[in-house]
Amino acid sequence: VQLQASGGGLVQAGGSLRLSCVASGSVVSINEMGWYRQSQGNQRELVASITSGGTLNYRDSVKGRFTVSRDNAKNTVYLQMNSLKPEDTGVYLCNLQNFVRGRWYDYWGQGTQVTVSS
Repeated sequence: VQLQASGGGLVQAGGSLRLSCVASGSVVSINEMGWYRQSQGNQRELVASITSGGTLNYRDSVKGRFTVSRDNAKNTVYLQMNSLKPEDTGVYLCNLQNFVRGRWYDYWGQGTQVTVSS
């Protein structure tokens, strides 16, 4: 499985960005796709995820501002980020978890940098 993320950039506080991540290869029917964030000095943290069944999960600090969605036909996950804050700055990593024979298998894409200036 390969994951290709795009859409990062530099934006002023209050602005918006939309991230996209396309998965290619063996994407199974039961899976979860999402976005993690890695910022300097901090551990990697989940930002938002969505299962193949449509269940959503958001980090508390982004609720109401970020929206995760997916296009199953295109094996693509999106992250619409509105009202961005400087603390949203970091490298955003795309993640896919395939559920196969009772186990979850993790795949990671390359990061895309998001920088929010104050």
